[in-house]
Amino acid sequence: MNLFPEHDVNIVGDDPALTATKMVEKSFRFPQLSNPGSSVQDLGHRAGYYRLPHSKGARMFYFFFESRNSRSTDPVVVWLTGGPGCSGSLALFYENGPFHITNNLSLVWNDFGWDKVSNLIYVDQPTGTGFSYTSDSDDIRANSQGAAVDFYDFLQAFFQAHPQYAKNDFYITGESYAGHYIPAFAARIQQGNSNKEGIHINMKGLAIGNGLTNPEIQYKAYSDYALNMELITQSDYDRMSQSVSECVQEIELCGSSNSSSACSTAYNDCNGIFNNILNIAGDINYYDIRKMCEGYLCYNFSNMENFLNQNSVRQALGVGDITFVSCSSVVYDAMTIDWMKNFEVGVPALLQNGVKLLVYAGEYDLICNWLGNSRWVDAMVWSGQKDFVSAPFVPFIVDDVEAGLQKSHELLTFLKVHNAGHMVPMDQPKASLEMLQRWMQGIPL
Repeated sequence: MNLFPEHDVNIVGDDPALTATKMVEKSFRFPQLSNPGSSVQDLGHRAGYYRLPHSKGARMFYFFFESRNSRSTDPVVVWLTGGPGCSGSLALFYENGPFHITNNLSLVWNDFGWDKVSNLIYVDQPTGTGFSYTSDSDDIRANSQGAAVDFYDFLQAFFQAHPQYAKNDFYITGESYAGHYIPAFAARIQQGNSNKEGIHINMKGLAIGNGLTNPEIQYKAYSDYALNMELITQSDYDRMSQSVSECVQEIELCGSSNSSSACSTAYNDCNGIFNNILNIAGDINYYDIRKMCEGYLCYNFSNMENFLNQNSVRQALGVGDITFVSCSSVVYDAMTIDWMKNFEVGVPALLQNGVKLLVYAGEYDLICNWLGNSRWVDAMVWSGQKDFVSAPFVPFIVDDVEAGLQKSHELLTFLKVHNAGHMVPMDQPKASLEMLQRWMQGIPL
């Protein structure tokens, strides 16, 4: 069965709204998966396309993996990869998905996949990311709010197609630029729920891993983190101070003026600070400063691209002849004016409405470092701010070993993860699964 949306077949469900918007989906089993242990239907692995209604022809691709535990009662968890413009498949195959890719392009089960405790969705978004595509450049989103409209439309269609999951608890998770996406997407869901626009989405919480949420605070933290980790010297730090001050002013102007020109200037000048640190530090992996940079994403993810571009995989997924690329430069470039916007501003209202937030960060990531994330969480003005700031850090214990340090108050939790970089589920798979499970269940980390 070919899902490639030139063919309007295999519409999931019989709701008239679905017929209009076209969600097509198929069950699949990768032929490279060893010991699948189930029939294709029982395995509960699906891939699909959704034709976005607020577009000229955009199709959003997604993977859906039913829980390996209790499908009927486990939460629905969406994972959003950042970039902007990077595919959810990066997380699926290298972080928290059901399986990993070996060097011979076979698949092995991931003992710590998040589908062990949730019904797990990966969405290639915004349009143009991964297997998602459009034939019209007007469908390429330039800001997180536009992407939020598409995401909400997708969720409505998904729960129409899978009504048995609509009652389950719902969580949005992700990393990196998802620090922008997640607050924006959650605000759109909250708006839809309040206005009774469609199916009520039972949103319980948000988890942002090594995210970019408040650029003004986080860009100020770059030189502090680099100095603390001995990537730069004190004299280097002092030379950067003027650039940091100018960067902060430019970010403020971007936010207050909403000018594309001002936001582009802030993007270029502020990232000059980051690039200056890299020039001094040498060829380090800015996602994990313990390592050297390898490849255009500082990791060698070529196995995934080679795997997803195999004919047998394309046939299993029904994606036609789209060439899979890990990250889209077109999407990235379109979103640069969104980069320096502050998405912390919408978080207090979500907390006020009972949506809990977990912000976690691997300690060796430079680009979205734990220090900047800790600072924006502390600086956020909300009803529990004073008590959260004064809360002590306590150990996060996994298998009798300290896996991190966390503090929390009411619905807000911050976790610094030991021995991890930007991609915590890749570096600390067991600890990240424990983190997710305890947090969703309301058990103290």
